[in-house]
Amino acid sequence: MPATSDPLQTLAERFAAAIARAFPQAADADPLITPCKTPEHGDYQSNAAMGLAKRVGKKPREVAEAILLNIDVGDLAEPLSPANIAGPGFINIRLRPDALAGALREFDTPALGVTPASPAQFMIVDLMGVNLSKQMHVGHLRSPVIGDAIARVLERLGHTIKRQNHVGDWGLPIAMVISRLQRQAASGQINLDHITLDQLDTAYREAQAECQRDMAGLEAARKFGLGPKVLAELEEQVAGATEAFLAARATLIKLQAMDPEAHAIWKKIHDVTMKVCLDVCRTLNVNVTDADSAGESSYAPELAAMVDDLVARGIAQTSDGALVVHLDDPAFGHIKEPCLIRKTDGGYLYATTDVCAIRRRVQKFGAQRLIYAIDARQNLHLRQVFGASIKAGYSLHPRTGQPARMEHAAFGSVLGEDGKPFKTRSGESTKLADLIQETFSRAGQAVKTRNPDLSDAELHDIGAAVGIAALKYADLSTDRVKDYIFSFDRMLAFEGNTGPYLLYALVRIRSIFRKAAERGVGDAWKTTAHATHAPAEKQLALALLRYPGALKSTGESLEPHRLCTYLYELAGAFSVFFDQCPVLAATDEASRDQRLRLCDLAAKVLADGLNVLGIPATDRM
Repeated sequence: MPATSDPLQTLAERFAAAIARAFPQAADADPLITPCKTPEHGDYQSNAAMGLAKRVGKKPREVAEAILLNIDVGDLAEPLSPANIAGPGFINIRLRPDALAGALREFDTPALGVTPASPAQFMIVDLMGVNLSKQMHVGHLRSPVIGDAIARVLERLGHTIKRQNHVGDWGLPIAMVISRLQRQAASGQINLDHITLDQLDTAYREAQAECQRDMAGLEAARKFGLGPKVLAELEEQVAGATEAFLAARATLIKLQAMDPEAHAIWKKIHDVTMKVCLDVCRTLNVNVTDADSAGESSYAPELAAMVDDLVARGIAQTSDGALVVHLDDPAFGHIKEPCLIRKTDGGYLYATTDVCAIRRRVQKFGAQRLIYAIDARQNLHLRQVFGASIKAGYSLHPRTGQPARMEHAAFGSVLGEDGKPFKTRSGESTKLADLIQETFSRAGQAVKTRNPDLSDAELHDIGAAVGIAALKYADLSTDRVKDYIFSFDRMLAFEGNTGPYLLYALVRIRSIFRKAAERGVGDAWKTTAHATHAPAEKQLALALLRYPGALKSTGESLEPHRLCTYLYELAGAFSVFFDQCPVLAATDEASRDQRLRLCDLAAKVLADGLNVLGIPATDRM
């Protein structure tokens, strides 16, 4: 019997050993085992011979023949001979029926063939970056959706995951808002006890505007003699903005000193913002809680000591009055632009906090892998932060002494159907909560059209499930580094590579078992031995067995679209099986029960895969 339920993995191990025996000088060669695209030629194929031929100085067919002379797959596949070599050197492999049945038996457990990672690692996934006082908009959609899916995949593989919501909750921008709110509360314009996030969002924009001095306008008025009226207006604007800015700076000092009044307003802003943020996460079925949030404020007490450490060890150096870490050495990323750690005025930057976060996550928490689900436009910033952390030694694990693996799971932008950044008709960024509700509403309408007999309660629940599936799958099924077009019509389609299509595939399988119960079919099928006879049965079985490999590939690459592609192909294999292999109308009970076992496995894998993507299943649609 194979050591794993995945024949592809077993074949890869056997072929790798055969290559090492046949060609010791190329023992590291990848056996390149893939599923056969044409089932009539076999179930799997090794494409290693073509690449090996150049390395060992032989013709591809000679290489393939040498591999076959050193291979032992008799317990797994039909006998291999030169007749199995096709074209320039492809080796076709066909599983033995009893081996396939045995693989299905090994696979049919709660683990679904997934062997826990050994050794398991502790990893941290940075998957959000909301800012206090600001509504989450469409630009905040991809980070939690992609980051949570990556975290779920790694958890499914047996690793321990800590999620981190890196909240922008400190610094001058927040002090500007607090200063403005204090003045508005004092004049009776607002009631801080009942303030909403919409009001805070407005206050944020107004605070930014009132602190922005129009120096360019003032200089132009003086230079071109635009008259005393224009000059007076611009001087008044600059004076007012200067006053507002200085008030904000004073508020920041009070906030850093934990002044009770300033901190109380900060706490109110924090609580209102985070409640909306976490509500959105719950609605999206994203596993982020308050315990996962670590704001910039939590790093503030550590920054001065960290910067002193960088200076004392010569890691950070003064450049034009600022403090920087040079990264032009290849060991630190070979980056021309240094990482700015402290500004000339003594202020800290995002990079300072992010380096401090790495130090905490590795040195204190003991993370072995750090993953950042962050916009691709932040690539240089993260490379600088990673490089500075490596140079400082902060990325070295305190127990193993090995560097933590730091990765940027970059993603593109959400675009409208016009190919431009997705916005409302008025040109503003769409509120994420509004986008979600619009998706749920449209999903409910689509479900009602297909099933008008659903109750309001059922329609609400199913509409939400379909909406989440549509919204998240449209994102996750796209190669994350690419921009993707947001289209309600496309994502809510019940045909094609969409979330609703996968949900419907699962619902269709579950309906088979409801009908079986209605017809009095018992549970004898649960103990029926696995067997595949018809071609569509075999193709479905082979598709099921690829599940552990799809998860492993997704976890290594941090690319959720790989798992999406697998689930879509599995749903397609089930659709062919469903059309070609009657289940409840099978010609005999043995065939019926064997097919019910296949259906059961398909349902389990689809449900598990959707759950790993953060998409809840439903029994009806």
